[in-house]
Amino acid sequence: MEPEIQMSHTYPSANAATLRAALMPRVTPVSKLGMIFGGTIFIALMAQIAIAVPGSPVPVTGQTLAALLIGTSFGATMGIATFGFYLVVGALGAPVFASHTHGFTHITGATGGYLVGMLLTTAITGALAGRKWDQKISTAIPTMLLGSIATFSLGLIWLHHAAAQSWAWTIHNGLTPFLLGEFLKIAIASTSLPTVWRFIHRAAK
Repeated sequence: MEPEIQMSHTYPSANAATLRAALMPRVTPVSKLGMIFGGTIFIALMAQIAIAVPGSPVPVTGQTLAALLIGTSFGATMGIATFGFYLVVGALGAPVFASHTHGFTHITGATGGYLVGMLLTTAITGALAGRKWDQKISTAIPTMLLGSIATFSLGLIWLHHAAAQSWAWTIHNGLTPFLLGEFLKIAIASTSLPTVWRFIHRAAK
């Protein structure tokens, strides 16, 4: 009697803590490097979606959306590594910041708090994604809100110090012009990720 041949299919794991683990269950050092490079390119491309704000040294960019998505999809450790690498290569001269700019002054200057805040955002959203907060709208929205609060909290404190202006000026130029855009970004991120997870759960059945 011939031995029975069993056909097996590999599906993404619906029980994985992060999208990275669900879509890439066998992550190797090489694939991690690839994700960091790919994530850095994604952040750099999103940074080029930049709109100058009259009177403010801080432009509206797609970086904050990129930070939310990288943190939740990569997880805290890989998210921090990816955004940290982005900051390093930008500071060293790669034209990855808004409007293809670069240099360490972007981190020490008026916009530095937002960039460092986004690094913190990847840690916060990644940690909450590890608890599966990104898989449902009811928890994804608070995840994105906390991430955005981290970005703007550090950004405003840094801007207030770097610009040596009043808090009224800081809020007017560093927060108010960005509120509508941030709400839109939170809506995009908090709805897209649970949708991806629904496909993963279906494929795992």
